[in-house]
Amino acid sequence: MEFERLKILVKDKFQDLENLCVLILGVGGVGGYVAEGLARSGVKKIIIVDGDVVDVTNINRQIIALHSTIGKKKVEVLKERILDINPECEVIAYPIFFKEGCEYILDNKKIDYIVDCCDTIKSKELIIREAVKRDIKIISSMGAGFKFLPNKIMYAKLKNTDYDKLAKVLRHNLRDNKKCLEIPVVYSKEVIRHTDKEIGSNSFIPSIFGMYLVSFIIRDVIGGNHEI
Repeated sequence: MEFERLKILVKDKFQDLENLCVLILGVGGVGGYVAEGLARSGVKKIIIVDGDVVDVTNINRQIIALHSTIGKKKVEVLKERILDINPECEVIAYPIFFKEGCEYILDNKKIDYIVDCCDTIKSKELIIREAVKRDIKIISSMGAGFKFLPNKIMYAKLKNTDYDKLAKVLRHNLRDNKKCLEIPVVYSKEVIRHTDKEIGSNSFIPSIFGMYLVSFIIRDVIGGNHEI
């Protein structure tokens, strides 16, 4: 059976994993690996949100990016992949960029977790505010660009992050809501020295960010240690 090795680890908590509903905002370099990890953990309801299409520049780091998928909608490619891993998974795909007016995707669904993997400040701020307002658990990915050192990646509350320009802007924009500043994030303490206008990336850091996010959710469900 597909998940027998996981069941050895989590015992009767596997059913809790199956019953999860997780929304992933942004399914690129980080978010694609989140979906991969959740699908391979038996999660039976995954909502994916991304308005982008696969580009040739994605091939160096995105699990859904192949020459055969260039030009296709990311959520459609990822949905097909998730169902090939776990045909019993219900995948709801929204080929949209999350912005004001798109909050409806959170309505009438029992969402257990939101995983924020988008790279747009306004979208990140909006989804964090909505999650806090609706009392939905959320974990957010900070910047994975320009990073090379896996040992510098860690968990923290948003308010306690440092060395991350994206987190700094979010902390400033969300300073009016203390609950927003308390959300868990994955970020890197690696000092960036690049000054390039376009963000450089590699194959390994985004995937590690993604699996850190998956690990946090899985451990929360099975009762793991979450001191951050």
